[in-house]
Amino acid sequence: MFTHEQIWRGIDLMAAHAQTSPSGLARRAGLDATTFNPSKRVSADGAKQRWPSTESLAKAMSAANLDFAGFAALVMGQSRKGLETKGLRSFDLAEQPHTPVFRLSGQLAGGTELPMPQFDPDRHQSVRVKGDEMSPLYRDGDILILDISAAPTTGDRVFCELRTGETGAFELRALEVQWIKLRGLTPDKPARMIRMEHLATMMKIVWASQ
Repeated sequence: MFTHEQIWRGIDLMAAHAQTSPSGLARRAGLDATTFNPSKRVSADGAKQRWPSTESLAKAMSAANLDFAGFAALVMGQSRKGLETKGLRSFDLAEQPHTPVFRLSGQLAGGTELPMPQFDPDRHQSVRVKGDEMSPLYRDGDILILDISAAPTTGDRVFCELRTGETGAFELRALEVQWIKLRGLTPDKPARMIRMEHLATMMKIVWASQ
């Protein structure tokens, strides 16, 4: 059984694992930003320990992409190295706006490592959305997990990078030898016809941190 101190330390470590603060993790989990604040860990007079609810803990683990075994390992100080070795390459579109996202090989051109142990780093990569270009479906700061080995098919949501450097998320409506048809993910964004020679990369979106 975990102690009060271990549980709250585990939440702090889980936030660090998710590359955010405890308040940032709470917001990402759909909770009040103060849910995991130090002031919520004891009563106002400091005489009584307060525990996070199982619901808030479960939502936080989901937001941090950890199962209970992963959280427990963090609490026991056993998982940092193991989780890091399973990290995905991640590209932040906001931090490197003038850099090509992907090489010709399909691998990310740069970026950092994102700890997401439920995904295969040999098959998946991720990008972090910037601004409101993909809103309201994908908002600033959302993480998109891309399958670099699956061939997108009609109806899939895809992340595309054009040779001009433009990036975006779309629904693949048609795929032909010389061109593709993409539809924006909201009704106000019209369909686009793009010739294959203008397309740098197209990858299937398999998960988003919404």
